[in-house]
Amino acid sequence: MQAHSTLQRLKPGRTVTLVGTLGIVFGDIGTSPLYAMRVAFSGPHAIAPSETNILGVLSLIFWSLIVIVCLKYAAIMLRADNRGEGGIMALVSLASRAAIDSPRRRRVIVLIGLVGAALFYGDGILTPAVTVTSAVEGLAVVAPKLNEFVVPVTLAILTLLFLLQRKGTSRVGRLFGPIMLLWFSCLGILGARSILVTPEVLAAANPWYGARFLIEEEWYSLVVLGAVVLVVTGAEALYADIGHFGVRPIRMAWFAVALPALLLNYFGQGALLLRESEATQNPFYLLAPEWGALPLLVLATITTVIASQAVISGVFSTTLQAIQLGYLPRVRIYHTSLFFPGQIYLPVVNWLLLAAVFTLVVQFESSQRLAAAYGIAVTGTMVITSLLAFFVFKRLWQWRWMTSLAVVGCFLIIDTAFLMANSLKFTQGGWIPLGVGVVLFTVMTTWQQGRTLLGKRLNERAISFETLLMRFHADPPRRIPGTAIYLTAGRRGVPQSLLNNLAINKILHERVIVLTVIVKDVPWVPRSERIKIRHFGDELYRVKIYFGFNQEPNVPDALALCKERDLEIDLANASFFFSREAVISTPRPGMALWRERLFIRLARNTESAMDFFKIPPDRVIELGTVVEI
Repeated sequence: MQAHSTLQRLKPGRTVTLVGTLGIVFGDIGTSPLYAMRVAFSGPHAIAPSETNILGVLSLIFWSLIVIVCLKYAAIMLRADNRGEGGIMALVSLASRAAIDSPRRRRVIVLIGLVGAALFYGDGILTPAVTVTSAVEGLAVVAPKLNEFVVPVTLAILTLLFLLQRKGTSRVGRLFGPIMLLWFSCLGILGARSILVTPEVLAAANPWYGARFLIEEEWYSLVVLGAVVLVVTGAEALYADIGHFGVRPIRMAWFAVALPALLLNYFGQGALLLRESEATQNPFYLLAPEWGALPLLVLATITTVIASQAVISGVFSTTLQAIQLGYLPRVRIYHTSLFFPGQIYLPVVNWLLLAAVFTLVVQFESSQRLAAAYGIAVTGTMVITSLLAFFVFKRLWQWRWMTSLAVVGCFLIIDTAFLMANSLKFTQGGWIPLGVGVVLFTVMTTWQQGRTLLGKRLNERAISFETLLMRFHADPPRRIPGTAIYLTAGRRGVPQSLLNNLAINKILHERVIVLTVIVKDVPWVPRSERIKIRHFGDELYRVKIYFGFNQEPNVPDALALCKERDLEIDLANASFFFSREAVISTPRPGMALWRERLFIRLARNTESAMDFFKIPPDRVIELGTVVEI
């Protein structure tokens, strides 16, 4: 935590952080006023804009924001950070730690968490497609002849957005933050003007109006909830992006800026509908005076592009955590900020995400068709977050059983209702995020099980250090000057690369270090806990280096710490030996053949350990070995 604390002290001023947070975290939830009320009162499943219905829907919107965003995420879930990092994978680590005494329960928690992570990727693909397409369609309202250019312009804007990612979320936040601050200001001003004309709309803050609407509308209320849930899409980003800015800036931005602006705008739209029932076609834009319609449309267009950023940042964070925890193959990772270690850029993920978004835009062509798929992934992730939170509340925070059950039960009732409402959209495109989730879940579980199986096969061949020393004493090998560092994923025994080198070359360096890099399920491992060394005699050492899942695994820098433990390593005269495993699929018990083949394909395309661990290529020697799984 020492390095992390130093970085915290280097953070820029609060105002800059607050504005940057608005640009990164609240883009998705901040654009919901554009369509949430309109979807409820217009379209094929619209309800009549009567006073009872308007106040009922508005009451549901108000209490959804209070209970889901304010209580669940801002007040409670932001406390469930894993040493400064949030998101579904961080929550899995916390929940797994709470179930450490039960391996079976731990496996169930991990599987539930992987489902949530997979669904989050589905949302990461849909959000840019929906928001940017809707923005470009808004421009077509001003110039109808441009309608045929909607898809090409959408693809061009998406390309620019994803190109910006390599600049890092800090720079993107400084660019987007002031725009979002202007956007929320406009939301609040437009809503307040309307409320002053019809103040009786404030009665919708009474939960009775929402409850009465649900009772009177019965099953049809599920259809309306499909529109209401749009006001909380993006809430998961508050939790997922803790590592980008920290808890305090996110809470300040939400309670001081975003929440008041959103509530004022929703109530303002409700007040407008109470006065003019014909305004249902577009209550948001009709809040503005005639002279402000065009500027508002331009601002809304820019803002909906920004909305994609929150999800993209969350996808990067989730991917990094999944890689470090062993659920996804290694990819190249760039840290883009000296002040916030959680700000990263993953090129492979960025371009795969862009390709998937491109496919959706070309296939569906309109935001109306894309919107049918929106919501299932979000509400599914919300349900899983609540389930995992129960283990954290009960076992890690030591809450009473009834307290944990009551809090989580309240959240689950609302989350499940939203999930059921969105499940009605399955055949209209809701299968897309579920399909993406199934694919990602399969990849993650296959990679994790494959790595476990590979380690088991390697351990079957391994011999102990004690056995190796006995061989040295019985038949001493020729020792040559220098240090040999053998990297291995195994946590015990002698690596196959060392045995192969000894068998082929009949020599051994005067100093031999068997090195294992271990990523713990915490975001940061302090310097004092980074290195563990065991000396077996005859200059044979076992060194373990520990990193957190949000730390850059730089092996040369970590090995320099060995000097503090009386083991000085001259890296200029050291050679790193890697064992490159050629994995072969076999019918042996372990995994299904098709999953073994998928694992082999993933393993062939993973980033090399040499690059991932920042080891100089001119000091690396690779020794191949064949492993049957």
